[in-house]
Amino acid sequence: MNAIHAKTRPYRVGMIVPSSNTTMETEIPALLQRQSAVDGSRFTFHSTRLRLRHVAPEALQAMNDAAGDAVDALCDSQVDTVMYACLLATMFGGKASVVETGQRLARRANYMRAAPVSVVTSADALIAALHSLGAQSISMIAPYRKELTARVTATIEEHGIVVRQAVSLEIADDVAVGRLDQQTLLSMACELDLANSDALVLSAGVQMPSIEVLDAVEQLLGLPVLSAASASVWALLQKLRIEPQVKAAGWLLRSSCAHANAHAHAHAHAHEERQAA
Repeated sequence: MNAIHAKTRPYRVGMIVPSSNTTMETEIPALLQRQSAVDGSRFTFHSTRLRLRHVAPEALQAMNDAAGDAVDALCDSQVDTVMYACLLATMFGGKASVVETGQRLARRANYMRAAPVSVVTSADALIAALHSLGAQSISMIAPYRKELTARVTATIEEHGIVVRQAVSLEIADDVAVGRLDQQTLLSMACELDLANSDALVLSAGVQMPSIEVLDAVEQLLGLPVLSAASASVWALLQKLRIEPQVKAAGWLLRSSCAHANAHAHAHAHAHEERQAA
């Protein structure tokens, strides 16, 4: 799957982020730098911003409507891939919006460039990542007000995934979300009842930082833990046909070899328990 070694120049990653976002331009490069440390892949990052000061329905719709022009601007720099890093703006309109936005931006990108340009939206990435993990039911923590979290929940459930618990932090100021202490998420996750959940979305928002605690939460809880950022990186690597090999970022971004070792360890542990019984 890994085609990176045949490439002589870095992949150019174009990112569209809300103007108030201070997290994705930090977390996406950080995760891909961990990938680079393992397989030698190289990435450069090129961003454009869409105005969003307050997380409100009309502002989200305006930003979504302007995303096509942002794709045009990024394609001027001949990017290899475009990441639309605003989960809520896309999910707010339901499953139809997730599908339409991804297709619209992909058409725009490939109209602007002769060479193929892959497009990733954080919304579609999260859904695809959960399906990849085989998650039929999940719990999640979101920074939004309850009515906005309810829209995200409804969209995820339209894709056939049951949301057992959805915790809303009720933060309207997007800049304040970016200043949240990641250790707080760890504490909150440990208080959840996850008995009927197949996975935990620790950060169901592109502005809520979480990558420094993803692995710790996963090890404490014993089930896959992901975020909008980790899902976006996973989807981007899938589009570029690069095998994920990102350390300390949860099950989703581990290599297939690491998955095999984990399965073998779990099988051996189960065998030992049967023998002891």
